[in-house]
Amino acid sequence: MSKYKTPALEKGLDIIEYLSEKSIPQSQIEISLGLDKTANEIYRMLACLEDRGYISKSTSGKYSLTLKLYHLSHTHSPIDGLLRVAKPFMEDLSNATHQACHMSIIQFDKLMVVSQTKSPGPVSLSVEEGSLFPLIKTTSGRVLLANLNENERDSILKKSKDFNELDLKNQNELLQALQHIKKTGYDLKESELTLGVTDIAIAIGDVSSGIYASIAISSLTALSENNKSRDFFIQQLQKTAALINNILGV
Repeated sequence: MSKYKTPALEKGLDIIEYLSEKSIPQSQIEISLGLDKTANEIYRMLACLEDRGYISKSTSGKYSLTLKLYHLSHTHSPIDGLLRVAKPFMEDLSNATHQACHMSIIQFDKLMVVSQTKSPGPVSLSVEEGSLFPLIKTTSGRVLLANLNENERDSILKKSKDFNELDLKNQNELLQALQHIKKTGYDLKESELTLGVTDIAIAIGDVSSGIYASIAISSLTALSENNKSRDFFIQQLQKTAALINNILGV
């Protein structure tokens, strides 16, 4: 903890972090209970955050985060260049596979979706840009972790609530899985977060440059070892990653 106390700033950050963890809007009472503070303690802070555009208040009186933090974090980000380069190739990938795809990055100890393209077909999965997911429970997150150096990876996992909730056996199994992903270059698994979806992810960019992300296909088709779509999707992902990396010079 910092030796310099800034109570008002800490309250504001607590509110932002609390709302980021919740999937649905929260009332003033819910926020105060979640932060173990009185409603009066956070009333002025909520009003300030709303005035500055960091949170919004619905007609029902509940608060949720806006995308202002997301936009601020990408105003001068090297990811912007990656997005400009990758978007056309992501669209080509969706057209070739008839599947939705999305790009993600590591945001602290979470996975953040920063771009998506939809399937050209009548049915398409959609992942909201700016959404946060557990790193270890997504193919994108595991691919990104697998390609980090050991110190960076361990530092992130040490902060991860999901990883720390695993027993030692499952932690070791995850670390072994990350080694396998690094060797194969991709991760393919049924989604742990969405029923009936299979995700395949591959890394793009370069860790050392800071231009580092993953691209994933989210398929409604079950992909087994004998499924031709499986190999086709992997090949298309590898082709897309190679094209993007070639332009990035990595």
